[in-house]
Amino acid sequence: MSSAATSLHQKILGDLQGKILSGKLAPGARIATEHELAEAYDCSRMTVSNVLAKLARAGLVERRRKAGTFVTRPQSQAAVLEIHDIKAEVLALGLPYRFELVSRANRRSTASDRERLETKSAGRVVELVTRHFAGDRVFCLEERLINAEAVPEAAHERFHDIAPGRWLLDSVPWTAAEHRIGASSAGKDVAASLSVPVNTACLIIERRTWRAALPVTHVRLTYPGDSHQLVARFTPTSL
Repeated sequence: MSSAATSLHQKILGDLQGKILSGKLAPGARIATEHELAEAYDCSRMTVSNVLAKLARAGLVERRRKAGTFVTRPQSQAAVLEIHDIKAEVLALGLPYRFELVSRANRRSTASDRERLETKSAGRVVELVTRHFAGDRVFCLEERLINAEAVPEAAHERFHDIAPGRWLLDSVPWTAAEHRIGASSAGKDVAASLSVPVNTACLIIERRTWRAALPVTHVRLTYPGDSHQLVARFTPTSL
């Protein structure tokens, strides 16, 4: 490939990659045809085909025979046994991150709260609902209870500038954690929060953390099932 062709190849690649990662070309969007791109960039279809093949190998597009080339929906990966930061997950996809605090309540715990926190002691809790975004799309719905008896400073934190999960990771040491992983179809309220159709398959991660014997938080994270996967790596024990 000549230096001019290489330069043009990089320009087309950079243009398309930039539009995909910025969200200008949203997941599911159809890319212009090879013929249309070749005309637009005044180049050969072979150059365009090489660009699209590279984007496909990177997992950014899917080439469907006779249908065209389409932007794929990025797949987030999270380690099953780690307490991960949602912002870091989104940024790892090359997408802009933001969060929206939907609701915040500082109140007495109910029987349901105590069941979620696995405690018999009545007390105060901070209840938070947060939506996390990857670009323009809702990435995750977070429903969280914080035990104000274990973390009294949570009662005064407004969570305007930092998401609850990140604040807890930065502010509160924990000594034990439990993860539960499941799946469910999105009901009306969850579907509305995630901006997906009712009955969309969702991945649900529930987590509790403790500091010594005190429960710190319970969180339910709901992800649209087509945009998230869990990864676990194990080291075998000696035989």
